[in-house]
Amino acid sequence: MSTDATRPDTASAEPSDRIWTIPNILSMLRLAGVPLFLWLLLVPQADLWAAIVLAVSAITDWADGKIARATGQTSKLGMVLDPAADRLYILSTLAAFGIRGLLPWWVIGLILLRDLIVGIALLFLRRAGYQALQVNYLGKAATFNLLYGFPMLLLAYAWESAAAVALPIAYAFLMWGIGLYLISGAHYVWQIVRIVRAAR
Repeated sequence: MSTDATRPDTASAEPSDRIWTIPNILSMLRLAGVPLFLWLLLVPQADLWAAIVLAVSAITDWADGKIARATGQTSKLGMVLDPAADRLYILSTLAAFGIRGLLPWWVIGLILLRDLIVGIALLFLRRAGYQALQVNYLGKAATFNLLYGFPMLLLAYAWESAAAVALPIAYAFLMWGIGLYLISGAHYVWQIVRIVRAAR
């Protein structure tokens, strides 16, 4: 049976140990932008600037993966930094949006519950001797939609004349993103259950 998980001792085409690559620098800059984004959104409530920071993050998220594959600069650090930056932006945005009342708390709770369940399932996966699951298309599509929907929602609140166009687009991205995020979480858990059962 083939799986999407990898054991620590079975790796092919290992990524490099390099640290200072263009994709890694982009990921580091994305991570550095998280506190700036939170400050802009919560302190001066400069929604337009916060939306710009989020939009730049979404663009660099696409760019670092593209550059890594095109130039052969895939690295172990990058495989940690990139999803960490995605997760941190999603969680910090949800928290800030909840505090500001831009998203209902029940929606935020659904997303956090999904992450909690997947996190618990991953503990069982590691106990079975596996290290990670490959990010599937559903997960990538969900992250894409969320990271593009969040700045559009901020733009709608920050720029009243653009709200008529930005708000429907934002809701479309967010509805698809949240739906795919939940579905991808269920898919990850299903994969983990199959892998752990097979390992036994």
